[in-house]
Amino acid sequence: MNFDDLKRLSIKDAGNWPLLPKLLVLGGLFAAIVAAGAFFDWKTQWEQLEKAENEELALRTQYSEKKAKAINFDAYRAQLSEVEQSFGALVKQLPNRSEIDALLTDINQAGLGRGLVFELFRPAAQERMADFYAELPINLRITGNYHDMGAFASDVAQLPRIVTLNDVSIANDKGTLRLEAQARTFRYLDEEEIAKQRAMAKAAKDKTKAKKK
Repeated sequence: MNFDDLKRLSIKDAGNWPLLPKLLVLGGLFAAIVAAGAFFDWKTQWEQLEKAENEELALRTQYSEKKAKAINFDAYRAQLSEVEQSFGALVKQLPNRSEIDALLTDINQAGLGRGLVFELFRPAAQERMADFYAELPINLRITGNYHDMGAFASDVAQLPRIVTLNDVSIANDKGTLRLEAQARTFRYLDEEEIAKQRAMAKAAKDKTKAKKK
């Protein structure tokens, strides 16, 4: 059967068609039904299958991460304990509000005890506030000999509280050394102050967002 024979076939006489044209038509109908089913019904199922496969992959990844954490849980807990201990030790080196005056006295006494003369000992009028601590700068100007100034710096470093000497400059005035520096000490904030700092930070953040809008 050639192509001309197929052209002469009439759809009205389909029941009497030869076997080959019938098979071709049936095959075409079957393909059309499969294509229509894939488009109208199976497409949604394939999308659901793909979504499920992606979810399975995500769950497998989460499982692997959680399994790794579970295996190393004891190590993580030990590290956390060390961090908490270290942080606690550092916090203990920060005086609270009621102890700051005593610390200023200790710094002053450290200089006087070495025979130094304070020409200036001026704590800042206002502290510099941070998230959980406050920094208090103290402007110093002292005179004395080299050995005593070195001993004073060592004494300050050995105080039980954190005190740093910054912006240090030393001048020789007719054999007498004059040291100018800014000592900085720190104290931790109480709960009320921390809450206030967080509120101020949030307000500043909200204000910045409002300006961007």
